[in-house]
Amino acid sequence: MNWFDWQAKLKKRSNFMGGILPITWAQVPAEVVAGASLAAIAIPEVMGYAQIAGMPIVTGLYTLLIPTVLYALFGSSRHLVVGADSATAAIMAAGLTGLATTASAEYVAYAGILALIAAFFLLIARLVKLGFLADFLSRTVLIGFLTGVGIQVAISQLPGMLGILGDGTDVIHALTHTFQQFGQINRYTLLVSAIALGIILICKKISPKIPGGLIAVAAAIVISSSLHLSHLGVDIPGTVSQGFPILGFPGSVSLSLNTLYHLLGVAFSMFIVILAQSAATSRAYAVRYSEEFSENVDLVGLSLANIGAGLSGTFVVNGSPTKTQAVDNAGGRTQLSVLVTSAITLLALLFLTQSLSFMPKAVLSAIVFTIGIEMIDVKGMSQIYRERPVEFWVSLITVLVVVFIGVEQGILLAIVLSILIHTRHGYKPKDVLVTVDSTGKPHTVPVSAQAELQPGLVIYRFHHSMYYANAELMQREILNLIDSSQPVLNWFCIDATAVDDVDFSAAATLREIYHLLAAKQIRLVMTAVESDVRRELDVSGLTDLIGKDAYFETFFDVAEAYQKMAASSKPVT
Repeated sequence: MNWFDWQAKLKKRSNFMGGILPITWAQVPAEVVAGASLAAIAIPEVMGYAQIAGMPIVTGLYTLLIPTVLYALFGSSRHLVVGADSATAAIMAAGLTGLATTASAEYVAYAGILALIAAFFLLIARLVKLGFLADFLSRTVLIGFLTGVGIQVAISQLPGMLGILGDGTDVIHALTHTFQQFGQINRYTLLVSAIALGIILICKKISPKIPGGLIAVAAAIVISSSLHLSHLGVDIPGTVSQGFPILGFPGSVSLSLNTLYHLLGVAFSMFIVILAQSAATSRAYAVRYSEEFSENVDLVGLSLANIGAGLSGTFVVNGSPTKTQAVDNAGGRTQLSVLVTSAITLLALLFLTQSLSFMPKAVLSAIVFTIGIEMIDVKGMSQIYRERPVEFWVSLITVLVVVFIGVEQGILLAIVLSILIHTRHGYKPKDVLVTVDSTGKPHTVPVSAQAELQPGLVIYRFHHSMYYANAELMQREILNLIDSSQPVLNWFCIDATAVDDVDFSAAATLREIYHLLAAKQIRLVMTAVESDVRRELDVSGLTDLIGKDAYFETFFDVAEAYQKMAASSKPVT
């Protein structure tokens, strides 16, 4: 068995290392370079996400160890990078407010419990094959949700950049509190923040591949340690834990029923974000490179990654679009590059923690601030407004809820609004009538045109699945067509080209329509009925009413049968 056959056999049997195999030795150097590039970007980024989450800075680095490795080995996507993420970090911070002091042992324990609960939800989703739930978050509300999170994240970092105390209750209080303390701004902290922002922005302007965050962190550490900035009131983390994280279940905390119920709600919100964001990112790159991708296998990888997070003293991890794009830009095409990033992170934990203890927290605030600003998708919101004004208001409502009420409520609203958008589209489908032009070429016209394919024959094309919400519209349109038809109709044909399902309510409506037409001596026929839909109509009893001979392959067949009927002058049954 050769090298490639062995890789294919291992991947097929167990899905193990599906994100790495197959791979050639020639690919390895590019993967190593991409992994090093990702480490340069991700190390300061995840420390910033730890600050968003209210966790000790070192726990951000922990997310790039066990959780990242577990996903790389057991996930389906060859491209998705899993680690700390701003959206889930913000949800966690909002959810744990009031339960424990940020960065305390109790807070870290709650974070670990949330990661394990999120992993449980992901595993249940895999067992019942709920990967499709990711489709219930529309791009419209996702843009609004992430924009709202970006605004909230950026505002939350202002106190840290100014060297004043923050108030994390909500955006209004945070801004008010910040303005009230303007007189207490630490000018040295403000200078550090300004220098860090300058370095990041200049590097991005030169090239997105330059790790501006890492350069800012390195420069700040050198300046802080040599000038003793902590003596000037610049906040630094102090001792940073060295080495590998301690493995084990989260520390003991008081878990009343109310607290557990609250944690379940927070974890479920994060679960939905993980499901939607990870699946969307993985799917996009699978399409880009024409690769196979299984959402359900991915759920296992994401679940194991969060189990690893909960047992290694860190917080919930998620698929990161920014890190994934960074690897892709650097030439990485498999999860091997992510394993390289994990190895470099481990080296940083073993040998660089003493240097990290001198890093001004204002630098991380500046890094997180830029991340938050980048999440504010003005271009996406503008595009929605131009193309779909109605959906723009839905997206804007999501932004406002996230910013002024909370991230948790925002993601739940996003789900509801996504479903409402879908229901709205199906509630009022743009149905048409099939007719012919002066040359005899078939085309469609709006239902309001009341056009007949032939005198006495209407072809009515319903442009959606038939279900309880649009069944009444269908009946109303059909009755209006009958009442206004000139000449009087003999046949009424429902074109089911776009129908892939008929629920119980719609089937009952079709039976009512049949009886209403029969009372007017109008025959009901159907065309282009898909086999599964035909079975539903058989079971519902409609076929017994209209007869098996009332089904036609195309509307041309309907027109031909109608012509024969008219020519024979047989009474309509």
